[in-house]
Order: sequence, then structure tokens, then C-alpha cells
Amino acid sequence: MPVPKGGLKTRIETLLATAGVALAAVVTASGSTGLDQPGTIRVTDRQVKHVHVDLGDAGASAGDVDFYRQLLYNKGITPKPIGHSDLMCTNTGTSSENCSGTYFLPRGKIMVAGVIGSRLFYEQAVVGGTGLYDNVRGTLTVTSLGRRSQPREFLVFRLTI
Repeated sequence: MPVPKGGLKTRIETLLATAGVALAAVVTASGSTGLDQPGTIRVTDRQVKHVHVDLGDAGASAGDVDFYRQLLYNKGITPKPIGHSDLMCTNTGTSSENCSGTYFLPRGKIMVAGVIGSRLFYEQAVVGGTGLYDNVRGTLTVTSLGRRSQPREFLVFRLTI
């Protein structure tokens, strides 16, 4: 079937315009995958690894570093771990530790940092995140649930956007 003069060009332009509109709709529909309002996350953890590196004087002293790996749980959803955390704490020599950590959750990571005076109860700043938690801020409050061979804690993330 013959194409009228200028018809093929018009059809291609129409096809490209339609594809452009469809692509714009898909991009707009997917939008940002980050939080769009403040939120709270409540989980528990269980320590599965602790490594102590004695860099200062023998025994607990300034410069010593502790590394922690914890499994994260939300037992209201599943008895299996939903993620894990990696924390690194440096002894300040003032009965405190300067700690930073990353919490690996199903839909992204949350990064925290701050000074801890006691591992029984402490608060840290949420300094950012990735995925669903991209650019979040807020606080993490941690309460010890027991200091047995595998310490457990209750964590509350109060997130702002």
C-alpha cells in the first residue's frame, strides 16, 4: 500500500511523540522510591559477632576498636532475620565510644553515628540512608534487652525526610 507524500514522516513523528508521552508517564509514576513522610521503625537485634582490637594500652583504652555484627528481627512479621547491622566503635578514653554503623534492611540501608556512654541505653543520629531511606535523618534509640553471650537490643528509628 503506497504511503501518501509526507505520511511516513508524520507516522514516525506521531509514534515518537506517543513513545515520549508513555516514557514520561512511566517516569512520573515510578517517581521517588524514598519516604514521603516521617516514619518509625521498631526492630530487635541479636549480636552474632564481636571483634575487639586492642590498639592502645593493654586493656580498655583510647584507640581500641570494637566491631559488631547483629541480625535484625521483626518477629511480628517473621521469625527469620530481616537484615543485619555492622557497627564500629572507637574507645575515646573518656568512658565513651564513638560509633558509626549501617543497618541493612529489606528496602535500603540506614546509617547512624554518635557517641555512646553506655551500651545499656543510648541514642544516635541517623545521618542518611539508601533505597527507601535515601537522605533520611532522625534518631535511633537503643535499649538493651540482655547482655548474655549473644546480647539483644530493642531499636527504634524515628525518621524524618
